[in-house]
Amino acid sequence: MRTHVIRLGLFLAAITCMTIVDGCSKSRVDAANEAPPPANVILDFNVSAFKVDHPEQFPLVIATQHSAPSKLVVTGTVNPDVARTVPVISLASGRIIKVFARLGDTVKKGQLLLRVRSDDIGNGFATYQMAVADEVLAKAQWERAQDLHQHGAIATSDLQIAKDTEDKAKVSVDTAEEHLKLLGSEIAHPSGMVDIYAPVSGVITDQQVTAAAGVQSLGTNPFTISDLSSVWIICDVYENDLATVHIGDSAQITLNAYPDKVLKGTVSNIGTSLDSSIRTGKVRIEVANPGLMRLGMFVTATLRGKTNQIETSVPASAVLHLHDRDYVYVPAPEHQFRRVEVTTGETLADNMQEVRSGLKQGQQVVSNALAMQHTIEQ
Repeated sequence: MRTHVIRLGLFLAAITCMTIVDGCSKSRVDAANEAPPPANVILDFNVSAFKVDHPEQFPLVIATQHSAPSKLVVTGTVNPDVARTVPVISLASGRIIKVFARLGDTVKKGQLLLRVRSDDIGNGFATYQMAVADEVLAKAQWERAQDLHQHGAIATSDLQIAKDTEDKAKVSVDTAEEHLKLLGSEIAHPSGMVDIYAPVSGVITDQQVTAAAGVQSLGTNPFTISDLSSVWIICDVYENDLATVHIGDSAQITLNAYPDKVLKGTVSNIGTSLDSSIRTGKVRIEVANPGLMRLGMFVTATLRGKTNQIETSVPASAVLHLHDRDYVYVPAPEHQFRRVEVTTGETLADNMQEVRSGLKQGQQVVSNALAMQHTIEQ
């Protein structure tokens, strides 16, 4: 009986093992059946290549070379010419009674700007009157000394002392009179009011005073007048590009506010120091102002060097402007054409277009890129 039980246990164990092995085999087969099919990869596919049925309908032209001065495009701002900027100075201190001009006004030379009530006039006039009185006394003593000297009553040295006193008294009178004139007063009609006039014609670019404000002698300048008939363009040029910029190079200036206006200028100074944070140097361009330029305006300057560089040029019709980018079509094998992105420059004479990058001299391009694009879209 015990022997039969053992054989039955072995039989059941064998059946269980076979079942497990069979289940494992089925699992492997099912996993293989559920695997994704192998990927079908298409090699050498170019989305920029297009095939046309009649390529002879699209004539080709050869990209030629174009000699042009070296160019560098930078940005800058409009600034006043320091040599044409004049501060308005008041030699008399006091309190402002009235202001006749304001910041941003255009003024003429000799135009009244402000009126100041000053005690300096009274003090200066008192000094002048005392100098006149001393001169009158010195003159009388000199005349008396001459008479006494003729009668032998005084020595020659005393006569010379009287003459010296008279001369010094005249100097004191002239000095006091000139001081009153510098303060803005007249000798015949002294007044405590001083009028300040514009020393030059131009635009008031700075104002430091208002009505009832105080003015200190040789202190804060009430106004600053700038002649904006000629201005400075201060540009930032990266360190790597400074070697291409030279004093005397011509520049074309385009105002952001007036993109259709192109002005001409000349590089007059290259800064001797760099901005340590952005590694740029200051380049100054002098430009004649036709009246459009305002201080602080942003501009784009194209600097042209004195040496020429070779650029590529193609007919303007060979360039396709698509999605804010420029392209040309070049021939490819098997009646195909490849669209190549390029960077264009200026429009040249004879309806030619400058190409700065993306195309080499001697390459063939489709002469009418727009017709090629229409054919591809159909």
